[in-house]
Amino acid sequence: MAGVLEGLLLLPQGWMRGRIRFTERIEALEEAPVEGPLILPGFLDLHVHGGGGYEVMAGREGVEGTAAFHLRHGTTGLLPTTLTAPLPHLESALLAIQEAMKGPLGEAILGAHLEGPFLNPKRLGAQPPFPLPPDPEVAQRLLSLAPVRVLTLAPELPGALDLIRLLAERGVRVQLGHTAATYGEALAALEAGASGFTHLYNAMTGLHHREPGVVGLALERGAWAELIPDGLHVHPAVLRLALRAIPGLYFVTDAVAAAGMPDGEYPLGEGRVVKRGEGVWRGDSLAGSALTMDEALRRLVAWGVSLEEAAWRLSLYPARYLGLPDRGEIAVGKRADLVVLDEDLRVQAVYLGGRRVG
Repeated sequence: MAGVLEGLLLLPQGWMRGRIRFTERIEALEEAPVEGPLILPGFLDLHVHGGGGYEVMAGREGVEGTAAFHLRHGTTGLLPTTLTAPLPHLESALLAIQEAMKGPLGEAILGAHLEGPFLNPKRLGAQPPFPLPPDPEVAQRLLSLAPVRVLTLAPELPGALDLIRLLAERGVRVQLGHTAATYGEALAALEAGASGFTHLYNAMTGLHHREPGVVGLALERGAWAELIPDGLHVHPAVLRLALRAIPGLYFVTDAVAAAGMPDGEYPLGEGRVVKRGEGVWRGDSLAGSALTMDEALRRLVAWGVSLEEAAWRLSLYPARYLGLPDRGEIAVGKRADLVVLDEDLRVQAVYLGGRRVG
């Protein structure tokens, strides 16, 4: 069924007032002096554990519930993200992601992000305590169960560099995170084929003038990095610093089941976390976030990021990072994944492949 929307469109080259004609893909863009809402490309969240009371580790229902919740907030593509867990649980989670990709919301599920299990036991943060040393056989087994697009690991662990090479050859985007690596150890990982940095600044060695750490490496020569713009994980000042330093900085929610829910206790993998106000906590540690991508957009704009740059770094940049040529932008021939916003940047409608879903 063909559709038409009129308003202020965000195109790769900038704003255009006019109309967009679409089926499952964008058929035509017409400049015209029309009134109407803001129309942006759908958001892509490459790091999300749950939302709306659902979590990815809870099976297909959890994956689909997570996707449905975030879809209502403008996320038209996401990577369900696992936690460290016993291997049978990880395998079940990946099989559930694979099943969900074949279901009614499958076109919104881009694959999986394995956050672990190859993490530094001393830098787990709120991750459950089931890290494993880098193991090519384990990695290949996990990769066989679902399309793993991104894998987060600690590069200082024995065997990590060989594993990075193997994963990079398989087309997996390897990110550095939950790590105590020195600058030199992290640099060796980039040279071995690692691509990015997971929740930049958090759960990694910080910048010091005599030991730049993982943060220093990211700011010096990182091409890509993800960052959580909830106002709790990082200060807006260092967010703006990262925007200046890292060409491919993009934003993620790292949302957990508590996102969109009232204050209280919620599951996080093998453990429990508490939502208090805008944050989610395990003891004194942040444990993921309660963020949605539309709220991320509003916060970024409030912190001085232009609306177009904020929107691109929630859509176009993650699409390019994953090598998805038909997503992340409004252009003829691309998927009609669209978010319609009012002047307060509140979601009015969401289209997935041309079909209104919110």
